[in-house]
Amino acid sequence: MIEVEKGCFGYPGGEQILKNIDMRLGPGKILAILGPNGIGKTTLLKCMIGLLPWTKGRTLLDGRNIKDLKPKEIWSRISYIPQSHGFAFSYTGLEMVMLGRSSHMGLFQQPGKKEIDMAEAMMEKTGITYLAQKDCNRMSGGELQMVLIARALINEPELIVLDEPETGLDFHNQILVLDMIEKLSHEEGISAVMNTHYPTNAMSIADEALMMNRSSDFYFGKTREVLTADKIAGAFDVDVLVNELPYKGRTVRSIIPVSIR
Repeated sequence: MIEVEKGCFGYPGGEQILKNIDMRLGPGKILAILGPNGIGKTTLLKCMIGLLPWTKGRTLLDGRNIKDLKPKEIWSRISYIPQSHGFAFSYTGLEMVMLGRSSHMGLFQQPGKKEIDMAEAMMEKTGITYLAQKDCNRMSGGELQMVLIARALINEPELIVLDEPETGLDFHNQILVLDMIEKLSHEEGISAVMNTHYPTNAMSIADEALMMNRSSDFYFGKTREVLTADKIAGAFDVDVLVNELPYKGRTVRSIIPVSIR
């Protein structure tokens, strides 16, 4: 569904951040992007969906160069969920979810009963109806993240792109968010791309992984083949242990950092 060919990016007057990135993701699949802080993971997401222009290379959406598509063609099919750090404006949960319909509305069109009904239905679907009248500035990190996911889904996208969706959340809310992403992709066919700092989380839900390192190299492929002890150690400069544990009839793989190299 989405493909990057030889993607390169650097800010004017600065060094190149991304070099010859190649990846592709099919419908209903999850891609996890990993790498140390400051490596350019968020920049990669923005280039991938056209928020920043590739210096060289291109993004293809169903075989068409994203540069040749109109904004409405892009944003009616892709929903981007940035890192959640609160909002300067005071919206209720319901109002925030309704904002997700903006790409389907006219320039001066105001949300009506249809949009309210869709927002209420989406909040019910994602299990957050109790947040409808709560101010987003007063929500916990986990609550806000679920509202942002609901806002993305009301757009009826084919692809959701999430920037560190589980960072700063406790175990309960991490699992809540990860379960939602997995259900959306593997049961409803919505592709997902997510940045994450947690290799174990990537291993638990992602079909594909792209791991970056400070040598400007990257590994892309099946998650189990990319997230090996050697590759993780090379990217993060730490030694890790990879464990496989039985749990309720399935095997759970965990990746544990043990020492700095």
